[in-house]
Amino acid sequence: MEAGVRLRAGVSKWDIREKIWDYMEANNLADFPRPVHHRIPNFKGASHAASRLPGLQEFKTAKTIKVNPDAPQKTARFLILEARKTLLVPTPRLRTGLFNKIVPPPGATKEILRICATSQGVKDYSVPIGLDAKVQVDLVVVGSVAVSEKGWRIGKGEGFADMEYAMMVSMGAIREDTPVITVVHDCQVVDIAEELLDDHDLTVDYILTPTRTIKTGCKRPKPQGIIWHKISYEMLERIPILKNLRYREKQAGKDVILKDEHPDFPNARKPEDSDENAKTGNTKLQTESALAQVGHYHVGNDSLNTKSETHGALTTVYVGNIPPGTRVSELKSALREFHASPVRLSWQGAQCRAFLDYTDKTTAESVVSSLKGLSLRGQTLRVEMAKNQRNKGQVEINGQRNK
Repeated sequence: MEAGVRLRAGVSKWDIREKIWDYMEANNLADFPRPVHHRIPNFKGASHAASRLPGLQEFKTAKTIKVNPDAPQKTARFLILEARKTLLVPTPRLRTGLFNKIVPPPGATKEILRICATSQGVKDYSVPIGLDAKVQVDLVVVGSVAVSEKGWRIGKGEGFADMEYAMMVSMGAIREDTPVITVVHDCQVVDIAEELLDDHDLTVDYILTPTRTIKTGCKRPKPQGIIWHKISYEMLERIPILKNLRYREKQAGKDVILKDEHPDFPNARKPEDSDENAKTGNTKLQTESALAQVGHYHVGNDSLNTKSETHGALTTVYVGNIPPGTRVSELKSALREFHASPVRLSWQGAQCRAFLDYTDKTTAESVVSSLKGLSLRGQTLRVEMAKNQRNKGQVEINGQRNK
C-alpha cells in the first residue's frame, strides 16, 4: 500500500474514492484525462502495469477477453489484439447493448492495432454482439478506483463493471471460475473493510501495478447474476438491454421483481404497474387482439378510433424474422414488457414481419435500442428503423389470416 494513502477506520466507499482521487492529483500520478475525480483514473505507468498481463497463464490460455473501455486499460486492449485473441468491450454506459467485438482490418499493423485499442478505435472497428451470440468469455479485465490485496474492489460508484459481470452471468457468457483482473497504480491498493462490500460487488483475482503482480486468492463469491430487487425502473429505462434480459428471465420463471416493486420500498409499485405506460393510449387491447385474430391486421389506436387526434407523419420501426406461426398477441405482449407499444401495429405474419408506428423519431429510435436482441419462440427478431417511412394515412394490411 502506498504510504501516502492513509484511511481511517470506519470510512465509506465514497471516502476511499475521494482519498485516492485527491492523492493521485496532488502527487501528479494521474494521467489524461484529468482531473481523475469521478473516473476510473488513468495513471502514469498504466502501460507498464498492463504489460504484466501476457505473463499470466490465464492470459496465455484465454481466447476471448472482455476489457473495460477506460483509458488505463488501453495497453491491455492492444496486447490482446496483438496476441490475436478476441477482444470484447462493453458498449458505453450499456446504452445500446452489452458487448462490441473489436475487428481490426485484415493485415493490421501494430500501429493500426494501437488505434483499434483507443476509445475512437473501439467505435470505428467494432461490431455489436447480440444476446443470442454464443459467447464464452475466458478472462475479464476491469478498472478500479481502489482495490485491496484480498481482492475487494471499489469502482467509481456507478456500478457498470458489477452490472456487466452480472449480465454476462445471465447470458451464460462466463463461468464461476472465470478470472477477473484489474490494472491500477500502486497507490490504489489499500485496505478495504469487507463489511463495505455488497453481494453485487465484483471481486478480483489478480491486481497488476507498475511494480508488482498480486494474486489475491479471493474466495468471496462473485455476483451470481442480476439481482433484480436492486434494479430500479429508472435504471431499467437507462440501460435498455436490462429490459431484454429481464423479459428472458421472467419467461424462464425467475423472480424479476424490481426494487420499486418490493414491499419494503416506500410507495412500492405493483409489478403490473410496469405496463401502465405501455397501456396509455392503448386501452382497447382486447378488442384489437380480437380484430387481429379475424384478419384485421392493422391494429392500434388509429384503426379503432377514426376520430384520432394524431396528425402528421409517424415514424415506423420494422420487425422481421418473426417465427412462422407466431401470433400477433405474442409480439404485443413482448412490446408491453419493454414499454414499447406503438400507436399502430401493422401485422404481416405470413411474411414473418410487422411494422410499428410511433409518434416521433426519438421514440422509435429508443424502441429499436430497447428491442435489440429480442427473441420470440427462441428466434432473435430483426428490429430496425423502416427504410421507407409511411405517412399516418397510409395503411399496410396483409390479407393472410394469422393462425
